[in-house]
Amino acid sequence: MGRRDDERHSRKGVLFMSTEQASQLIRDTLLLALSIASPMLLIGLTVGIFVSLVQAVTQIQEQTLSFIPKIVAMVVSAIALMPWMAHRLMIYTAAMFVTGQVR
Repeated sequence: MGRRDDERHSRKGVLFMSTEQASQLIRDTLLLALSIASPMLLIGLTVGIFVSLVQAVTQIQEQTLSFIPKIVAMVVSAIALMPWMAHRLMIYTAAMFVTGQVR
């Protein structure tokens, strides 16, 4: 059994990833996802706080009033930020395919 496993893993042209490389890849991927999602989340948070303040001042406690502006703001921000997000993803993907490493 051990010999067959060694033969299978020693094929020419097959690259293997160490535990450190896999951990770094997961870390970089999660950081990229966080950096791409954070602008939309911050915009949603800002709009939510603003709508909540308006609701508190006017004493209107309608749940859909706070939901609709947040969704609209996040969709608009996603459309506006799409070129930036696509650029970041393409750079990351190109780095992974060309060099195998992000950094």
